[in-house]
Amino acid sequence: MNMKAKNNIKTLDQFKDKHFGKTGTAKRDELDAGYENFKIGAMIHDARIEKGLTQEELAEKAGTTKSYISKIENNVKEARFSTLQKIVELGLGGHLELSIKL
Repeated sequence: MNMKAKNNIKTLDQFKDKHFGKTGTAKRDELDAGYENFKIGAMIHDARIEKGLTQEELAEKAGTTKSYISKIENNVKEARFSTLQKIVELGLGGHLELSIKL
């Protein structure tokens, strides 16, 4: 790799800073919030598959609908914390942890 090409490499944070603004700006905060919702849906999907459950089976155990599970997994809908807790604890037999970092 020549030196010129190496200088064009950017970290993900540098890319986001350039194209979406610094953390704390509206556009950047919207991007970061969207990623968190996507990540939650992906974690629910992976846990459901690991448990060998269909969306319908998970929904029945958690007291919600297959459509709602699908929307969360596909980042179409944000889950309320109370519903997310039911999905994780009742549906998946897991434990939901929440942390705040300052």
